[in-house]
Amino acid sequence: MRTASALSRLAAPIIVAGILLAGCGQTPPTRTSDVGAAPAAGLHGQTAPAPAGAEGDRLAAGTNGTLNLAQATPGSLPAGSIYRNPANGRNEVVVEDIARTAVLIGDSQSEPTFSWPRTALASLGYEVHFCGRGGTGFVASNGTTGNYIDALQRGDWLLPYGSPPLVVIEGGGNDASRGATDQQISENAERLIASVRQRYPAARLAMVGTLARGAADGGGRRTEVDALLGTVAARNSMSFVSVGDWLTRYDLTKSMADGVHMSPGGHAALAGLLARKLDELGLRTPGPVPADSAATP
Repeated sequence: MRTASALSRLAAPIIVAGILLAGCGQTPPTRTSDVGAAPAAGLHGQTAPAPAGAEGDRLAAGTNGTLNLAQATPGSLPAGSIYRNPANGRNEVVVEDIARTAVLIGDSQSEPTFSWPRTALASLGYEVHFCGRGGTGFVASNGTTGNYIDALQRGDWLLPYGSPPLVVIEGGGNDASRGATDQQISENAERLIASVRQRYPAARLAMVGTLARGAADGGGRRTEVDALLGTVAARNSMSFVSVGDWLTRYDLTKSMADGVHMSPGGHAALAGLLARKLDELGLRTPGPVPADSAATP
């Protein structure tokens, strides 16, 4: 065991096989929705945590048919494996095709596998790697998963290894409902953007604002947060899609499952709208779009 421990300390990246369906390696919390709303469906993507102690040493030593630490590289690992990136010391997830992967950071609007942000990105040719959880935001946390920047820094969810072409940040609804100030939202959004840019310097970054009714139709604080995020995106030279009046502009209030979330039909309608906006911004994936894409932009 002493030999195995030495190997685990000296060899470079630490890896452990995990199961990844479409998420970022979170431990499921007791609730997955925005506060005060119905739970979101379609939760996927739990990964196995890295084992500690003797089991971790055994994996590092490559015994009993496990991967040998000294021989492993990200390219040799199956999709879903957790890889300790030696460049930043963080655990990251190996995905099947990073060159066609869009990283989506968001809340319960994005969490279901059929959600409008995920479906829009898929229709533009991307595999979507979701990082986030219902009840979270730029400032808001759900009691288990931290807000976006805290969750990233403490490993509540894991980014993919490599260099994706696109990172999309969606949210703001929970910040609006819990009284986060403009300053708090702006500061945490800036921290998140800086961290993502440091990790993925070659990726394009885009932001999707806060889904709401229009200002004249009861949008309230949600519409205000959407506008605020637009100024943050502009300050950081990011593409931005304002959705702060989409529910009334496109007559979609009748397609809501509750006062915040969409029905499946509402998700599909919003997905088509978002896909067109992203396409207009030049954010379609390079290369052909898969024939089985879920939405038509």
